[in-house]
Amino acid sequence: MCDYSLRCRSRPAKVGEMLITTSFSGGTRGFAAEGEPNVAVCLLPGTELAFDQDVKHDHQSWIWTKATNFRVARFRKIDQRNAYRHHDALELPDGNVVLVTHLSRGQRATVLQLPVTHQPEHATRTTKEHSNRNTAASVL
Repeated sequence: MCDYSLRCRSRPAKVGEMLITTSFSGGTRGFAAEGEPNVAVCLLPGTELAFDQDVKHDHQSWIWTKATNFRVARFRKIDQRNAYRHHDALELPDGNVVLVTHLSRGQRATVLQLPVTHQPEHATRTTKEHSNRNTAASVL
């Protein structure tokens, strides 16, 4: 679950969908889908995003907005042992990390790719297991 979804309805991200950075109850910022501004769209670590414009975020205590030179980013979880800070972040291609709650509102990003997750055991059979099953089936 993403930090920004703790106090509102949420759902997982889908490949190809357009997300918009927005503010949620409690003052945190995160991603919502177009047409669903009150539903947080949660990203798994490793999710890749492509922004319409260079990623912008608040800088120096929200006084200035800073633009990066990047339109792509990868979602990360940081400092998970520290319960008193935000963990949702975007890693930029240069290695810099921006907290999601610091992203400027109204930015549009497309979900390019979701991370590979663990596959069920039956989906990861080896070639030998497949040939053994086929041999057993032909004997019957």
